[in-house]
Amino acid sequence: MKLNKKAMKLTATIAGAVALGTVATTVSANADSIYTVKSGDTLSGISCQFGHNYAFVNTLASENNIANKNLIYVGQKLVVKDDGEVTSATANEVATLPSANAGSQSQAQTDDSAAAASQAAADSLAAAQSAAAASQAAANQAAAASQAATSQQATSQATTPAATSTAASTSSNYSSNLSSSDEEAKAWIAARESSGSYTAQNGQYYGKYQLNSSYLNGDYSAANQDRVADQYVANRYGSWTAAQAFWQSHGWY
Repeated sequence: MKLNKKAMKLTATIAGAVALGTVATTVSANADSIYTVKSGDTLSGISCQFGHNYAFVNTLASENNIANKNLIYVGQKLVVKDDGEVTSATANEVATLPSANAGSQSQAQTDDSAAAASQAAADSLAAAQSAAAASQAAANQAAAASQAATSQQATSQATTPAATSTAASTSSNYSSNLSSSDEEAKAWIAARESSGSYTAQNGQYYGKYQLNSSYLNGDYSAANQDRVADQYVANRYGSWTAAQAFWQSHGWY
């Protein structure tokens, strides 16, 4: 039976054929080859590999008396005929025809190498993309932190002059109207309480005259400190000179 060369057929070599005296026939071995069945092979797979036609399986099984086309054995010899003729393999063919397995293994190795190269390229690309994403995230975080710091500094600089301006304005609006002796006594006490600093703090006592913070009612300006200190001394001692005398006796006022 002749078949198209594009649908090369395979035939099972019956191991006992040589022992029964099968006569060798003269065949053209120009492109014929012997395929040795490997673990995992099937007739349909071999047919598709060499003949590119699954329909050949039934014919192959029938012509070679293979009762179960799903059952072939590891080591079994199959002849790949160049001219499409289906025939039993002879001892001479088994001994002289080249192996078809070499080409199959070479193609499998080529396919495996291509798949490995493709996977390596994909892994490399994924790693590069991951590194780029991490670098961008770090850059964004650094930029956000820098922007926040700049904004906070600008806010602080904008707030400080306003507070200073308010304190100066309030201070310029207050006049204590003290006598020269009371002014001297007031300065004497301030020097010992805070060295004359409006921002000195010792626990709950704050400012130039070390007044209880609750007396200032949240207003720590120089003007309010002078005003509250004058009121405190007037109510408690009557004058700054009297407050000075008390301080000299007790170490506080």
